[in-house]
Amino acid sequence: MYRLLVASAGLLAALSMPAFAADPTVDVPMTAPGFDWTGYYAGLQAGYGWGQSDISGTEGEPFSVSPDIDGGFVGGHVAGLWQFDQAVIGAEADLNYSAVDGATEAGAGNNFGTDIKWFGSVNAKAGYAMDRVLVYGIGGIAFAGVETSQASGSAFSQTRTNVGWTVGAGVDYALTDKFVVGAQYRYYDFGSEHYDGSADFVGRDQDTKLNTVGINLSYKF
Repeated sequence: MYRLLVASAGLLAALSMPAFAADPTVDVPMTAPGFDWTGYYAGLQAGYGWGQSDISGTEGEPFSVSPDIDGGFVGGHVAGLWQFDQAVIGAEADLNYSAVDGATEAGAGNNFGTDIKWFGSVNAKAGYAMDRVLVYGIGGIAFAGVETSQASGSAFSQTRTNVGWTVGAGVDYALTDKFVVGAQYRYYDFGSEHYDGSADFVGRDQDTKLNTVGINLSYKF
């Protein structure tokens, strides 16, 4: 009888070991995947800009004035992003309608103005993803339609397309798997452009710089 009990206990123990060993693999929970930033995006942005333009005469009696500029803007953007672990790289292009302008008086009845009618950029973008939060830096080639003007009895104005550079930083948050909101700061240097004079006004160079803060809403395809 004793030998039978020992043998039965040994057999039960041997049969129970595979089931016990299998239990941990059955009960281990799967890790939920995070948000994947890889994809193509399109959206809208709006914000406020401020800066300064330096205007200097290149003919006749020299002059130099620096109107402060500010105002709002609204536009659209497209982007493509690729995620590798927590690193995110990609490209983004944007174009904005602008109401950024300003003027200064160089003397009685002699007013100089600058008006950024539109601006945009083509950029490289790189950031660090923390699930649905993306912190990034951005920079590239910038361009703008910039008008210079002067009113002194008669009036003068010309618009040129300026090309320069931009750099900035921002943070995006994925509200859902399709919609992303964010905020961004940018600095633009549109470079110096020459404006020809007229019968009543001398030629001039104008160097325009701009800071912007804005919010954006994007759709992920």
